[in-house]
Amino acid sequence: MNDTAEPTVVIVPGLRDHVPEHWQTLLAARLDNVRTVPPLERDGLSRAARVAALDAVLADIEGPVVLVAHSAGVMITVHWAQQPTRPVQGALLATPPDFETPLPPGYPTQEELAACGWNPIPWRRLPFPSIVAASSTDPLASYRRVAGMAEAWGSRLADLGDVGHLNPAAGYGYWPRAEELLRELIDATAAPTAAPEAVR
Repeated sequence: MNDTAEPTVVIVPGLRDHVPEHWQTLLAARLDNVRTVPPLERDGLSRAARVAALDAVLADIEGPVVLVAHSAGVMITVHWAQQPTRPVQGALLATPPDFETPLPPGYPTQEELAACGWNPIPWRRLPFPSIVAASSTDPLASYRRVAGMAEAWGSRLADLGDVGHLNPAAGYGYWPRAEELLRELIDATAAPTAAPEAVR
């Protein structure tokens, strides 16, 4: 990889934003070239505000970018991708929630999600390569629905097995597979060093 530019990794958290023991937070601490979408001080459930926050981070980065999104961060990413403002090299999309199906108690209701612009879920092919990491025991989405999302988005589906929602409540924590999948994605999508517009 001597003739390739190492991308900036952009962490896209879910609705709970920055949790110190979350695998995204721990992953960011292990990377040299990384940015994290900051938490919102207001309008925290607004889909448009969260997409705008991601867009602002991306606008401040030159060169190739790889996104690492979890939970609602996946939905932020796919909504942003409907009208992308810059090329993205690829995205790791871990355990997306099914916002079109009622969520367990303690999570936003269907009415709240609709009012804040989250539904419908975008089902169009993403304009960049991606890996969807799916749990077989996610309380926020069935494996079948997540597999359907991966197919619609043109993503490679990675079956994680029994990992719940892949969050601290499910025992994650440091998640070594994140680095493996990220490295796989970066290596598979690397392009020779060139102008940013040449990187897809």
